[in-house]
Amino acid sequence: MRNDECIIKFLNKNGKVLQSFQRDKEGWFQTSSKGIIRRCTAEQTLSHLLPPLAGVSKAIVKVESIEK
Repeated sequence: MRNDECIIKFLNKNGKVLQSFQRDKEGWFQTSSKGIIRRCTAEQTLSHLLPPLAGVSKAIVKVESIEK
């Protein structure tokens, strides 16, 4: 699976999406729970991803495949 073939979702304990990250031809972007889209670097994406994976944050990380 390539970076542009998936979406990374951060969920709360109730399953509500807090934010998501995707990659397109221009790079990474973040979508907030309110639908606000912001461009971000790979480093910014990683800095959001690492705390939940390390158990420091209570967010749940879910990766889904995107159909093209």
